[in-house]
Amino acid sequence: MKSEQLDAVDRRIIEEMRSDCRRSYRQLAQAVGLSPASLMERVRKLEKNGYVKGYSARLDFLRLGYEFMAIVQISISHGSLLDVQERIAKLPGVAAVYDVTGQYDSIAILMCRSRSELSGLIKRILAIAHVEKTNTNMVLNVVKETDEFKGV
Repeated sequence: MKSEQLDAVDRRIIEEMRSDCRRSYRQLAQAVGLSPASLMERVRKLEKNGYVKGYSARLDFLRLGYEFMAIVQISISHGSLLDVQERIAKLPGVAAVYDVTGQYDSIAILMCRSRSELSGLIKRILAIAHVEKTNTNMVLNVVKETDEFKGV
């Protein structure tokens, strides 16, 4: 099932699931205008084909104590990119790692509870073999997050 093979009903299912995935299949089916059995089959196909990767709660990380969020651009030696990215991704406090184009090779999103925790995490990244340099940007305010993206 490629992106262009998603029909309007599949897109509506995804949209409804993104707004509240805790609803029962019966409630979701009613919102989309399908029988529960038809809805369940479509959801299974969406999961099987990788459109739905899992289910989770939207959390307020600031309220959970993650006061320090940073975007770290990382320059990595040629030939070591994937290994370094995987090592960075496993560090506690790393929320996301992206392979990017431009002046830097990778971007990591860090979420820490204190300035010292953030400082230690950046130093751990810099200590990884083949990490050449980093550039850190502190997040002051979150205006929109990826879980708010409505591109489906």
